[in-house]
Amino acid sequence: MRHIFREYDIRGIFGQDLNEKSVKAIGYFLGKKIAQINAQVGVGYDARTHSKKLFSYLVAGLTYAGVKVKNMGLVPTPCNYFAGFFESENRVDATIMITGSHNPPEYNGFKITLNRLPFFGADIESLGREVLKEYEKLKIWGDMTCDKIDTKTEYINFLVHHFDRLKNLKTKIVIDCGNGVAGVVVTEIVKQLNLNAKILFAQPDGTFPNHHPDPTEEKNLRDIKKELDTGNYDIGFAFDGDADRIAVLTQKNSFKGDELVIFYSKMLKNPQILGEVKCSQVMYDEINKRGHAYMYKTGHSNLKMKMRETKIDIAAEVSGHIFFNDRYFGYDDAIYAMLRTLELLQEGIDLDEELSKLPKMYSTDELKIETKESEKFQIIEKLKLFLQNPPKDFPKIKDIITIDGVRVVFEEGWGLVRASNTTPVLVARFEAKSKEKMQEYQNAMREAVAKIAKNGL
Repeated sequence: MRHIFREYDIRGIFGQDLNEKSVKAIGYFLGKKIAQINAQVGVGYDARTHSKKLFSYLVAGLTYAGVKVKNMGLVPTPCNYFAGFFESENRVDATIMITGSHNPPEYNGFKITLNRLPFFGADIESLGREVLKEYEKLKIWGDMTCDKIDTKTEYINFLVHHFDRLKNLKTKIVIDCGNGVAGVVVTEIVKQLNLNAKILFAQPDGTFPNHHPDPTEEKNLRDIKKELDTGNYDIGFAFDGDADRIAVLTQKNSFKGDELVIFYSKMLKNPQILGEVKCSQVMYDEINKRGHAYMYKTGHSNLKMKMRETKIDIAAEVSGHIFFNDRYFGYDDAIYAMLRTLELLQEGIDLDEELSKLPKMYSTDELKIETKESEKFQIIEKLKLFLQNPPKDFPKIKDIITIDGVRVVFEEGWGLVRASNTTPVLVARFEAKSKEKMQEYQNAMREAVAKIAKNGL
């Protein structure tokens, strides 16, 4: 069961990894940590068929540890985070979101914050050790009842007030909620702002009858693209299962997170922007013309922590996690990002036109190279050594960035290989000024990885 305690969250298969005994133990040992700050914990859950069952197990463990639980019910992940930041009688010092996010329907898990900070990395590893050591022996009989709090209404009211200027916006919008949890707030926000929007698949349904809620997969965007192709809509938005990642589309383009943040930054003076190692060099170059762009590790928890250390306005991942510190609380919220995008359109910014102005680069999608969990980080270390003295026929290297894996800067582009923190794969991405150079860099880096893996560690 060790594999469920991941870098950014706890995630596993319901009934197999996440069962009554294991989840009660997670709740108990996590509750002991929460009790140290004398906190109340707000717990919400997504639309998956087993989320309510996991909620009851988790609450039993938390209350057995002496923690008072506040039940948020069915909410998006950013609404769950909101309860830790918004000052009201419902504010809590710890939050837990029960969600499988964009994973297949049999998966579920927990995203955790303590004192407004992500609970991740070494904290999750330590929690995992405690659970694995003791959970078979534990007999937990905690109280499964808890007080309800209406964070959802507070969250909706906040966004409607915050974006009051968007009321009666004439922009024609199509929104795909993917039968995830976004629909429980998006429908009401659209209504109260009187937006000209058609909403697809707003009803939460953990069987995901229309398509899987992962907007990074092209096949999951078929329905919204079909609507856009009619010419009846100016812009489209698609959410993942728990609404912390967004896809923004027009009839002409699908915009990645690193492209969106360039557009958002246009509304700021001296923008301070944080990106991850998979972000396009174009993003860094464009931001640096008017402000400062920083590069950091991939992962929503990593970026949130770095934002606390540095005065950052907005952070972004290629996958569509967008974090606004400017006018907001600094966590990834796809619903908030949708409304900020509509502000751009209201200001007369044409996203297609702005994209066409950017330097033309050719890039791969995120590529996954299967490996063994026990070997993935060793391969990265061997790759670093290889790149210090590469063969003569290897593309000329200008710089090597080792913030997270290895990002190699070549004369006309770059290539990245990093170890996934959540699965037994290496993640790669390549970008260059031409398709030929992109392929050349990809071939060279992948051949190097293959040789390292073949020759042993």
